[in-house]
Amino acid sequence: MSKKIIKNGTVISMDSSMGILENADILIEDDCILEVGHNIEAADAEIIDGAGSIIIPGLINAHLHTWQTGLRGIAGNWTSVDYQKNIHHGVAMVYTPEATYLGNLVGAWGQMNAGTTTIMDWCHVNATPEHTDGAIDALEESGIRAMFAHGTVKPKKKEGEKHFSEIPHPRSEIERLRKGRLASDDALVTLGMAILGPENSILEVMMKDFALAREFGLVSSSHTWNRKNRVVKEGFYPVAEAGLLGPDHNIVHGNYLEDDELKMLIDHGVTVTATPTVEAQSAKAYPLCGRVRKLGDQVSLGSDTDVFAASDMFHVMRFALQFQHAIDCREELNDHMPIEKLATSPYEALEWATIAGARALRMEDRIGSITPGKKADLVMLKIDDLCLEPIHDPVNTVVLFADRSSVDAVMIGGEFVKKDGQMILAKKEMAEKKDQLKKSVDKVFELAGYDRQTQSIA
Repeated sequence: MSKKIIKNGTVISMDSSMGILENADILIEDDCILEVGHNIEAADAEIIDGAGSIIIPGLINAHLHTWQTGLRGIAGNWTSVDYQKNIHHGVAMVYTPEATYLGNLVGAWGQMNAGTTTIMDWCHVNATPEHTDGAIDALEESGIRAMFAHGTVKPKKKEGEKHFSEIPHPRSEIERLRKGRLASDDALVTLGMAILGPENSILEVMMKDFALAREFGLVSSSHTWNRKNRVVKEGFYPVAEAGLLGPDHNIVHGNYLEDDELKMLIDHGVTVTATPTVEAQSAKAYPLCGRVRKLGDQVSLGSDTDVFAASDMFHVMRFALQFQHAIDCREELNDHMPIEKLATSPYEALEWATIAGARALRMEDRIGSITPGKKADLVMLKIDDLCLEPIHDPVNTVVLFADRSSVDAVMIGGEFVKKDGQMILAKKEMAEKKDQLKKSVDKVFELAGYDRQTQSIA
């Protein structure tokens, strides 16, 4: 057994029973937090100096299409219609297992470098088992904690073929993974299902997919907008009536959900993930942070995809809070002038990016707070940065000022993956993989007929 003590840090535990501890110690044994407090001693422990650091739980990106890392920034001026055409009907149809592996590897490294220790890898490029295995290989190689949410491609319908909405999730793949390499729920990389849901599947397929996830004891997640053209007009109500709706389902976005359906989902324990930096680009309705809050629950946060915006969770968290402040102000100004109090606090935004994310992945017993018994997934932020000092409130500093450059160290399962501001990887290896990713994506663009000038598929 190996022990470490991080000494004399400012610990934002995100555990309501402990709160924020100044000059505190964290005792770690193997991959777990053993004790949090003051003046902790263990004769056989490695001492790590935490003075001058704010220590937070590892951030959780609850919705990320990690495979799209190699497509970073191509959609800066796209609408959601452009995304559907260029990505799902174009690039994804020719994306290779090699590009999937490299995108997931470089993407996971980038997440860890920016203080994210856990992701829900919402992988919907799995045209073949080779794509799936490439994505999982990368997650395991990277060292990140991840739920690999197995999804399916969404090609444009061809004459004589079924539309993707009519095709159930491939049972054979879920069975292969659940009985094979992703059989354990305690491993660093675990299995989930990225299903079509009422938005993108017919009723029969939707019910089969929910039943399949429940049969194998998996978290399922679905993209949900509730546009007028959703495939199952009744939405999630048939799933609820069949007893298949519960905390093991997660919806993403949901901006257009009517109040009654949103309340029904929350009453059934369904978790909601908002991706405000992407939703703000082309969604007519606001992110659900405030609406879910009024119903007595909390959203988790995801960055969604690098094609639109940075997947740095500090950026996502800050944007989510400021966007919600703008919404709160508009609502409050209808009745009061001036506004007497903001409804949403920075502490709540940090909850969205930590403990609420853990709940979305059904991992709240393992991660999301600095609590004895949980995994030692920690981020140490240097506080002598010119952009952070002076620090009067550590939570405000983390949420409103910190970014990836503030991340001095990252620990996952008791092991450092970043220390002294540097990833614990050979720089040569990272450079080689980034170069390979660029070359593999260039080939994909050529196969897809992607025009860099028009930023679209011809």
